[in-house]
Amino acid sequence: MPNRRDVLRAGLVVGGGGLLAACAGSVGPGLVRSDRPVLTHGVQSGEVTADSALVWTRADRPSRMVVEVASDPSFTNARRLEGPQLTPDTDLTGRLRVPAAPGRTTFYRVSADGSEPVVGSFRRPPSGGEDVRFVWTGDVVGQGWGIDESRGGMALYRAMQARDPDFLLHSGDTVYADGPLSDTENLPDGTVWRNLVTPEKAKVAETLAEYRGQWAYNLLDRHYRSFQAAVPTIASWDDHEVTNNWYPGEVLTDAKYAQEKRVDVLTARATQAFREWMPIESQRIHRRVPYGPQLDVFVLDMRSHRGSNPDALTAPSTPLLGDEQVAWLLDGLASSRATWKVIAADMPLGIVVKDGETGIEAVANNAPGAPAGREAEIARVLTGMRERGVRNTVWLTADVHYTAANRFTPERAGIDADPFWEFVSGPAHAGSAPPGPMDPTFAPEQVFVHAPTTTVGPAEGFQHFGEVTISGGRLRVDLRDATGTSLWSTELQPV
Repeated sequence: MPNRRDVLRAGLVVGGGGLLAACAGSVGPGLVRSDRPVLTHGVQSGEVTADSALVWTRADRPSRMVVEVASDPSFTNARRLEGPQLTPDTDLTGRLRVPAAPGRTTFYRVSADGSEPVVGSFRRPPSGGEDVRFVWTGDVVGQGWGIDESRGGMALYRAMQARDPDFLLHSGDTVYADGPLSDTENLPDGTVWRNLVTPEKAKVAETLAEYRGQWAYNLLDRHYRSFQAAVPTIASWDDHEVTNNWYPGEVLTDAKYAQEKRVDVLTARATQAFREWMPIESQRIHRRVPYGPQLDVFVLDMRSHRGSNPDALTAPSTPLLGDEQVAWLLDGLASSRATWKVIAADMPLGIVVKDGETGIEAVANNAPGAPAGREAEIARVLTGMRERGVRNTVWLTADVHYTAANRFTPERAGIDADPFWEFVSGPAHAGSAPPGPMDPTFAPEQVFVHAPTTTVGPAEGFQHFGEVTISGGRLRVDLRDATGTSLWSTELQPV
């Protein structure tokens, strides 16, 4: 059988006729007028289960989504399924849950009312002890760094696709709705970075249309689009899907937000766009994703239920996950029979991330002693895991714009919890940052870090993704750069 990646690349070239032309202008309806619809932004898949997956697309006009599924790329004996009407109510996007074809890999072909089809694929979770390999990263088109095709576009997605993973765990900051792009950025070597800029990326997002344009922009990149067709996504979010460092109930003071300053209103618009443009079906961000007998993924939502960032600096205890999510997480971990339990967090536990001088954005409050602020809730999770006999957990995150491996030994800090690892990766395509200070509360040790000494752009080579391979019960982590080169790795044995 032909290589899966090669088939999908060919499918995008042959089946994506008019794609780049359709994407080059506004992301709204009516991009291209021809005798039949055009799928403007390729295809994506997600929410994969043992017998089905969610398939996504977008057309340039109202039309009916159609998906064919088969176990081979020639689509012999394909099964045809009619999907929803693609209408302006959902920005002409649509999703359909399709059955998996016989075998581990399913090929799917999407069209709309006779449009040129676009091909994608997904793998179902293994039913036995087969190996699992997935990648994770975060932070896309941040700090003013957009798509510069002359410099290879979002090349990290090409490197991730070359690893042929089973899925991508996107650890938040899937877009930067608060990060406008300018036409050019000057680089230290005297050359110029030239951004592709759409109207929706030229200002902070405030309207629903502007939020929709954030996700549409990413799919203009050929590497991103090819990857999304070939690899299912487990999508999470963090702050930049709405605005920097937001928390519920906040009212912004930034003059850039001239139309709407209420974060709760902006969040509702951003949430609608996120659900329209990402392959997500769950009504909650926090959810459990089983992936065969060796792996359960627990996706956290560290944004929707948090207390204020100033309280996280000064209060003895303040919410981050909220009581309901803490109970859900502990119950789910305790009931899991998977060998490994991956906890997908959108922010790190031990790295200090401040919100100005008067607040804390992440967990660590940069103070020694007993857990306080958001640390108190994380301490409940860690001690609860030991009480319930939960073993073989690994925390994965992004957010801080460098890659690192942190080992925690909470007992050294007087906390009744088991040792654990936290692995950090990113950015996928954004500015890179120097490493932040480590908070001593949970007794972390930074075993490895790869970061610049000052804030730099993608051209300086500090873009990252992480890779997890589970084989024979062992879990291996590789921290990789934008070329796919492994910078550091470790292998963990189950207990």
